[in-house]
Amino acid sequence: MKERNVVCLNPISPKGLERLGANYAIVHNAGDADCWLVRSADLHGKTLPSRLRAIGRAGAGVNNIPLDACVHQGIVVFNTPGANANAVAELVIAGMLMASRDIVGGINWLRTLEATPDIGAKVEKGKKNFAGTELRGKKLGVIGLGAIGHLVANVAVSLGMEVYGYDPYISVNYAWRLSRSVRHVENLEKVLKECDYITIHVPLMDATRMMIGAQQVAMMKEGVILLNFSRDSLVDEKAVGATLQNEKIRKYVTEFVNEKNVAFTNTIIIPHLGASTEESEENCAVMVVEEVQDYLNNGNIANSVNFPAISLGSLKSPTRVVVLHNNVPGIISKITTLFSNFNFNIEQMISASRGSVACALFDVEQTMQREFAMQLSNQDNILKVRVIQKD
Repeated sequence: MKERNVVCLNPISPKGLERLGANYAIVHNAGDADCWLVRSADLHGKTLPSRLRAIGRAGAGVNNIPLDACVHQGIVVFNTPGANANAVAELVIAGMLMASRDIVGGINWLRTLEATPDIGAKVEKGKKNFAGTELRGKKLGVIGLGAIGHLVANVAVSLGMEVYGYDPYISVNYAWRLSRSVRHVENLEKVLKECDYITIHVPLMDATRMMIGAQQVAMMKEGVILLNFSRDSLVDEKAVGATLQNEKIRKYVTEFVNEKNVAFTNTIIIPHLGASTEESEENCAVMVVEEVQDYLNNGNIANSVNFPAISLGSLKSPTRVVVLHNNVPGIISKITTLFSNFNFNIEQMISASRGSVACALFDVEQTMQREFAMQLSNQDNILKVRVIQKD
């Protein structure tokens, strides 16, 4: 099998790198790589070499990757949804507890009592200032019941909370995993008006940007605790900050710090630690390595953020041709006609689209000629052609 070069633009867990096949080599020159593995490195403005076939993001967010440029050059970008879900869900539960019990305030107060005579008596007298409330019996609204949201909801049920789940787009997969005790809510307004705690677990996109604004905050219960471990731009923090002062929102808990919220009162800001566990980093690394290898070795695409999911399984025919193209009418017909003109017999094929782009896979009985690949690449609306030969 053809040797593939991989560049790690951030440290990637050895647990993932050890999954690379014998035909893969870790190199240091990004221009010599078939694949880049990345975590937080900013790729905007970075030259994308012609040899580059795939970018694997060991994590969920891809704001650091120029997706439009990658589409234009036929570079498939992968991420690892769900690989760090448990780590984030645990931190959300910790955030709820810290907001409810003023654990952080109590710990910080204790530090001020160092070398104080009779410290035990002083602590017993002063601890009342950090009294809080319990989670059991309270209402939690979970906005988004995907990889992380459904875990938070299930744990909250086990803690004795009354859980309301809002997700009009919940997948069948996560619906099956959701506790039967979670109350399905069809209207976001019900969550806002009735819940004591509200936690957000939706992706950032145009439709969700600032989804919690002044109007939504006004609907919330007095003394609500708001948690945001998804993206800071999901929340209008100006509106949230204004209500923190009068404790309409009792606490705002987030792991996304910025110049605005760092000055807020009644806010718990955690460094961006959601995925910062050994297990999470290992899971992300293993998952992304398996994704990019399946694409480079077989042409299959899973968990791409810029091209459709598609698979013909492991390569068994002599040749597989991968065609990334614009999603326009008639293009598959043009491709198959070119196969016919070169007397190539297609054993099986599959195509899939995603918005303005698409991918087609063709298994062919013969070994592919370079001239054919060049002609196919030069056709209008073709973004990238890859020819994978079976050993």
